[in-house]
Parts: sequence; structure tokens; C-alpha cells
Amino acid sequence: LQYGGGIYRIADWAHITNCHVIPGEGIIQGLAEVGMPKGRGLLLLAEMSSAGMLATGAYTDKNVEMAIANDFVIGFIGSRRFTEERDLITMTPGVGLHASGDALGQQYRTPKKIVTENGSDIIIVGRGIYGPGKDAVAEAKRYREAGWTAYLDRLGHK
Repeated sequence: LQYGGGIYRIADWAHITNCHVIPGEGIIQGLAEVGMPKGRGLLLLAEMSSAGMLATGAYTDKNVEMAIANDFVIGFIGSRRFTEERDLITMTPGVGLHASGDALGQQYRTPKKIVTENGSDIIIVGRGIYGPGKDAVAEAKRYREAGWTAYLDRLGHK
């Protein structure tokens, strides 16, 4: 397992790791055995942002059930807040300020939609910052501002 051993020893340098729960709850338990003593945390990949994703319905519900039952799990990768039963972080990919999709099936939503309406805590931006012909620093600042503004709106601050 590269998380605790092998040449990468991921738990030695990564404070947060993510996983799919397709193998079952044992994946969480195995990662927790290594990560918990080091103060690490785990995000479950409950949903993806691409068109036609298969991580929906019962699969997503099972992610929530496992997260609530496991202290090592600190949250999710997904499109929305899934539960209020535990204070779990939601990180959402597929963020775009303008585009609604691309040729690869990626579906983009605005920071306002993701944070204010869907209750996500953190936006994950890729191509919106690093796309062809973009000034990565300027774009990162635009997304940071849009995300922060959406967060303040969610809290009721203007």
C-alpha cells in the first residue's frame, strides 16, 4: 500500500487523501490504520462533475453512511453538502466562472451555485485557471474572489 509504505509513503507528506469506496468499508479502515496516528484525514469521492458519472444514488448514499460512521473521514468530493449529521467538509470540482461544459463531458458550475446554493465549502478549479492562454495567477485571484464572495453570501454577510 503506497499510503503507508512503498516508495511514496503518501501519509508522511499528504495531510488529506481521497478514495472511492467501491472496495467497501475496508478501504477506509486500512487507510485509517496508517493515517489516524499521523493526524491525517480522508475525503470520500461521493460524486464527480463529469456528464454520465456513475457515482450517484445508492453509491453516494453509501459514501455518506460510511463517512458518518468513520472518524477518519473528514468529508467528501461531491457537488453539494450531503449531510448535517456530522460536520464534514465538501470540496466540489467542476468550477467555472463562465463555461457550462467542455468536449470531455466536464460540467461546470459557478462558485456562487456551488457554495451558496449547494452548500459546498471548497471549490476545486483546474482548467479555469490553467487552461490554454490563461494567466494562471490572475485567474486564480478571480476564482478566489468569487469563492470568497459566495461564502460570505452563504453566511449572510454582504
